[in-house]
Amino acid sequence: MKISKKTFGVLASGKKVRLYTLKAGDLSLSISTLGATWTSLLVPSSKKRTDDVLLGFSTLAGYDTPKNYVGATIGRFGNRIGGARFALNGKVYDLYKNDGEHSLHGGWRGFDKLLWKAEAYEEQDGVFVRFELESPDGDEGYPGNLKAVVSYGLTKSQELVADYQVQVDTQCPVNLTNHAYFNLAGEGRGNILDHELQIHSSSYVDVDKNLIPTGKLLPLRGGSGTTGPFDFTVRKPIGRDFKGTLGTNGTNGPGYDHCFVLDGDPGKLRPCADVFEPLSGRSMRVFTTQPAVQFYTGNFLDGLVGKEGSVYNRHTGFCLETQYLPDSPNHDEFPSCIFGPGRDYHERSIFSFGW
Repeated sequence: MKISKKTFGVLASGKKVRLYTLKAGDLSLSISTLGATWTSLLVPSSKKRTDDVLLGFSTLAGYDTPKNYVGATIGRFGNRIGGARFALNGKVYDLYKNDGEHSLHGGWRGFDKLLWKAEAYEEQDGVFVRFELESPDGDEGYPGNLKAVVSYGLTKSQELVADYQVQVDTQCPVNLTNHAYFNLAGEGRGNILDHELQIHSSSYVDVDKNLIPTGKLLPLRGGSGTTGPFDFTVRKPIGRDFKGTLGTNGTNGPGYDHCFVLDGDPGKLRPCADVFEPLSGRSMRVFTTQPAVQFYTGNFLDGLVGKEGSVYNRHTGFCLETQYLPDSPNHDEFPSCIFGPGRDYHERSIFSFGW
């Protein structure tokens, strides 16, 4: 196991951004202190070659002008909040509108755009970086003084571990996740439509044309057991049923940008999703304590220039963002995302790789 650190670049403010690289087992993970961002993940394959399976950028400049939240840690609230407002304890809180009339991924200056404090450490089974961030009362419209501690690391068992902890001194919605874009064939190596996916879910969140939840949870299978485009109960190619998603997620064409409610008890680490890429032989299994996962197929990627000149167009990467349900502060019927005194936030996700 090995930990290294270097300067990734310098921000306009003069502050240095550090890049940590962790090596354990056969994996290598690099993480930047800007946005606590996963910048690369090197994974072997059955073809005896190692590829970077994360979309991203070669230099700090790509992350300093963020677009599409590539690899970043998202907070205070991942995903969308309808109308950019919510009511809590008799008070209405107005948030920054950065997605039409709605708030997305924490607002104008969410956790993805901030410089985190970081410290690397080693345990018996792996190597990790602990990131810390403080968000003051009123930040982006949210109540309470919040402290986030996020640990990312690799284990000898070919696992990437993500541990999220938050304390806030008054009640507040909290929903942290990581917005990594994966391509198990290797970044820049075509689209992800032939990747095969299974999601351990029986229902998904119904959304309107702006991707705001209606409050309904829809079954993945019909009453007679018929399958539809959102049925990933059995592993299938991601692109197989794309035509059936037309008109279900706004104006960005076919593709998935939907939240799947996971089977089992929230708070317990349990299977979330399984992915297999047939050409490389790579596989990824995801486990989480979170209630749900947002499955996104990069529908808004539009010629983004990435690592070593790679061009990321629509569907060249996918995200599995473990999280609470979108717009949860406005839906009492969803699992509660309100944390504060007496209820600290602590969630964990594991990404396990094979080849």
